[in-house]
Amino acid sequence: MKTILTFLILAVSIAFPRFSPGLYAQTPGPAPRTEPPGGAPASNADMARGGRYTVKLAVIGPGDELYFWWGHIGLVITDTVSGEERFYDWGLFSFERENFFVNFAFGRLIYSCGASPAERNIRIYTLTNRNITLYTLDLPPEKKDELRRFAEWNIQSENRDYSYHHFKDNCATRVRDILDTATYGQFKEAFGQAPGRFTLRQHVRRHTWFSPFFDWLLNFLMGQNIDTPITIWEEMFLPSEIALRASDFRYTDSTGIQRNLVSSVETLNRSRGRPIVLEKPRRQWPAELALGTAILGSLALFMLVRQKKPAAGRMLLGISQSLLGLFFGLTGSVLFFMTFFTNHDYTWHNSNILFINPLVLAVVPLGLMSFREKDLKKRYRREIILKSLWTYIAIGSILSLLIRVFPQFYQQNQVTVALVLPFALGGSFAPDWIAHIVRIAGGKKR
Repeated sequence: MKTILTFLILAVSIAFPRFSPGLYAQTPGPAPRTEPPGGAPASNADMARGGRYTVKLAVIGPGDELYFWWGHIGLVITDTVSGEERFYDWGLFSFERENFFVNFAFGRLIYSCGASPAERNIRIYTLTNRNITLYTLDLPPEKKDELRRFAEWNIQSENRDYSYHHFKDNCATRVRDILDTATYGQFKEAFGQAPGRFTLRQHVRRHTWFSPFFDWLLNFLMGQNIDTPITIWEEMFLPSEIALRASDFRYTDSTGIQRNLVSSVETLNRSRGRPIVLEKPRRQWPAELALGTAILGSLALFMLVRQKKPAAGRMLLGISQSLLGLFFGLTGSVLFFMTFFTNHDYTWHNSNILFINPLVLAVVPLGLMSFREKDLKKRYRREIILKSLWTYIAIGSILSLLIRVFPQFYQQNQVTVALVLPFALGGSFAPDWIAHIVRIAGGKKR
């Protein structure tokens, strides 16, 4: 218990001073890019024809791998004179980059901008069963030329790399900022302060609902910073949100003419059999509560077995508790590492660490030793320590909900609590307390 209290004091003293509502809502995105020098502008003849280049927004639907679940976006720029069609992509990374996995673990992931033949990209996205939609942009010739020259400048080796952030700086936010520059700053002016539909967490869950494990894991790891209200501008960390807003957007060009940003839409491929992206996130905590209750039911069954077959019952209880301790201890260790030692700021300020943390790993040896120990006194002491740990987890999960009465704490962690609380209560001192109260009540009646 001293170890538990020491850990709690340490975690609270380090983590809680960081709590500051509205981190993401108040943090501006990257500043709009300015046009780099160099590059030949379109000729007068090209300008008369509406410009030498056509620019299309390429929005790609979700893919199979986890990092593709939120879709992709890029720009397809066609040179109508040479016929060259290039796909400009701000979402490039390589597992073979030096120290990739170490940098990823510490939140120092480097992404790049690159260009490749558009036809090849479209063919690959078609073969991998992904939605492909092209939005032709109605931009003045000088803006299309400026945009192309910026894209060419951006793919140069000295300019192409940037520090990736899932919500604030990714392939979509880079394209969003380019659209803002192309529309004379009117894109951000329209959406920079407009309230969004959902929080960042809700947007994430719209894309993860079909995978219960990853849906729970990502919810568990992400802290309260993603539970603040955000703007439409911030919602456009998702490619689909850029497409949604760009489709109906109108702006005024330098000559005073109003234009629709998107002049036409082409659907090149529709995926088949792929989970849809939900219009709004589903309520997941009832399913997690049912699973947590089912685990509690299993523990209760093993306790009944112990009454008739003590050795077998103790073994089932010990192994099942050890497995729970292993899973939640490992996930808690990952959360502890990401919270205190990495740049993954969306995992900071996470109240789940109050009850799921490296201390839970202690359940593993205690559960195994509780049924292997022959000495009754030693077995009893280990069972007491085991119950103390489960009691701590149960109280911590309840506390993580109660502290939300204070405005500094607003994390939506019901999914984690719903899963953990039932079986934590079952393994805690709660059943003994309830049985003691029942015995006292029964004695009074007699």
